Amino acid sequence: MTRREILASVSALAAPVEAAENAVDKKAGTARPEREVKVDFRYTPLQWQTAYCFPDDPHKSLVDQAGRLLYGNPGHMSNDFYPTIVEFSLLGMENDHVVRQELEAPGVPIVHTVVERPRARFELISFATKRAGEGRVDNVLMRVTAVAAGAGAPGNSDRAVPIVTIQTRQPLSRSSNGVLIGPDPKRQLLVCSHGLWIDDRGSSWLLILAALELPAEILLRFPQEGQTVELTDGTALLTEARAYWKNWHPFGGAVEWELPRPYADFLTACARNILQAREVRNGRLTFQVGPTCYRGLWVVDGHFILEAARYLGYDKAAREGLATTWTYQRADGALDAGGGPEHYKDSAIAMFSTVRQCELGQDWTDFRELKPRIAHAAEFLEAMRDKGRAEGSPAGKYGLLANGFSDGGFTKGSEFTNPLWSLAGLQAATQADGGPSHNGLERAAQFYSELRAAFEVAARKEMLHHPAGFDYLPMVMRDDPAWQLSEWERPHPRPQSAQWALSHAIYPGLVFERNHPVVRGHMALMQWCTAEDVPIETGWLSHEGLWTYNAPFVSHAYLWAGQPAWARRTFHGFLNHASPLYCWREEQPLRGAKVAHYVGDMPHNWASAECVLYLRHMLALEDGAALRLVEGLGAMELAARQPYRLKQTPTRFGRLNLELTPEGAGWRLKFERGPGPAPRSVRLPATLAGLKLARVKGATSKAGALGIEVEPSAGAWTAEWGA
Repeated sequence: MTRREILASVSALAAPVEAAENAVDKKAGTARPEREVKVDFRYTPLQWQTAYCFPDDPHKSLVDQAGRLLYGNPGHMSNDFYPTIVEFSLLGMENDHVVRQELEAPGVPIVHTVVERPRARFELISFATKRAGEGRVDNVLMRVTAVAAGAGAPGNSDRAVPIVTIQTRQPLSRSSNGVLIGPDPKRQLLVCSHGLWIDDRGSSWLLILAALELPAEILLRFPQEGQTVELTDGTALLTEARAYWKNWHPFGGAVEWELPRPYADFLTACARNILQAREVRNGRLTFQVGPTCYRGLWVVDGHFILEAARYLGYDKAAREGLATTWTYQRADGALDAGGGPEHYKDSAIAMFSTVRQCELGQDWTDFRELKPRIAHAAEFLEAMRDKGRAEGSPAGKYGLLANGFSDGGFTKGSEFTNPLWSLAGLQAATQADGGPSHNGLERAAQFYSELRAAFEVAARKEMLHHPAGFDYLPMVMRDDPAWQLSEWERPHPRPQSAQWALSHAIYPGLVFERNHPVVRGHMALMQWCTAEDVPIETGWLSHEGLWTYNAPFVSHAYLWAGQPAWARRTFHGFLNHASPLYCWREEQPLRGAKVAHYVGDMPHNWASAECVLYLRHMLALEDGAALRLVEGLGAMELAARQPYRLKQTPTRFGRLNLELTPEGAGWRLKFERGPGPAPRSVRLPATLAGLKLARVKGATSKAGALGIEVEPSAGAWTAEWGA
């Protein structure tokens, strides 16, 4: 495909994206990045599901937005595949109307779903228990109350008949102590506090309970371990579940966070989401992406989840998770996990993860022990470079890697995502622990230099001029056959397709200088495709859809590149695409979309991890040898005049204590750094929410080109901003 043809394709795609952006911004009032975006769940999905199981629980119990229980997704299949679905309602003519669903608290996954009808209201309280001697059980308390009838209204408002609809392919039968499922006469599906009978509806089973005087409370129990359970006091069960979660703490070790709401709520919920998805598999602790189709290990998702685990204080578990990652290495050196064998970048990402985990732990033991594996992974990537050359693909002709799987909206072809992450991983590994002359990765360092030179040549030739007036690097090379497909054929790329890996190469990969043309083009492209305050059509939903947690990828790149207003807008847009129960679907439609649908797991814990990471980085961002403090805070974050505190947060420079508190009409930052290599520079913003930096006490400081530079060797000091 010629460059002219590609540009024509880009131009044809520009109108619907810009129309969506203009529509959203017209409603919001302005398209300027400086506008503050309130966190109010304005773009929450209309379909969602929430985990209410325990940390490390093998029984990943889910409840959807209507209060239905979702069971049996085997993993690695469609996100909406559930062999058993349990729904609750009442007999009668009127339809149910869900008026509210909420958690008891961000750290208490007891889910309340309130359903109204003209003459009755019922509340479903879904929660998990694990009593000693009883095992794992899901419980639903159904509380039904009457709604007073209007004057002269017919009917009896003080009685109701609850029903339970079970969609399953397996036969059901009654027993003296509940409902049985399948051929096993001892396997209980459900134990109910009230009598019921079963009606076979062909595609589902209808369980009809006896008529009840209102108000009424029904306890329904769903054993999860094939065991037989007894009825008990539902309120007592609920009290036990509530006590467990109120005693649960989202942070480990000496780490503590204090943030104002809503950031504190998201932080707590994301920590819980990550631990609920985690599981011991084959004797190894595995940080899993989600509870359904992504119930497994993906190396790239795992990198960010493991980093978030460190920020939350789960150091030992993060090390175990890193060890689990390396068990996916094949004999040829490649890491082959959830991304598949042509996700060559996983080999480099595992290197990057190893370096980052050792930095945060201030301990290079794991890197030294894994060094033979790291060298072998680098040899695999070099072999993929040689394979590409032999195949003569567009990528191979440049001296990049063989055609591979990019992900993020594009399948297999001549693409840049594998080379970009390879550059990030090779750079990190070869520079770690004293550099190649000390760590023995000389061959990998030479390959990195060759791959870097090849990339720079390819990038210069593959840059395109966008009709909106900027140059950018598409992730699919112009000679790839995918460009010849029509817009609606897969894998036809869009300008923003698969740009996720470039965001990562920018930050945290630090592959480029800030003013590199590839960086400038990426920023412009992401701003061009912004609607609903986030970049859209960057993933598999290439028409009227968005990849929710792609937004914080870009927020990080904006923050690193010195565009904090865009970073804040995009991160808040990401928060507004969460469900009201603080979790994200992987991809979802734009509001008003007519062609997009929902894709991926939920809760998706790469999203949870990205939330944790950005909340830390807006306070303390590691930029190579530089430490940048509170650059992500603006007027909105500080409007409540509540403190931000980090205690013992890990960095490559040692653990930090940060405390930003109101001081009169201004703000005061207290900084302490523990043992570790000193940064080359420590930087503060010259102004904070419009207030000028007044003084730094306890360390020397001076104005620099990008902010205030504080003496990097100083272990403790305070800074004050005022009018």
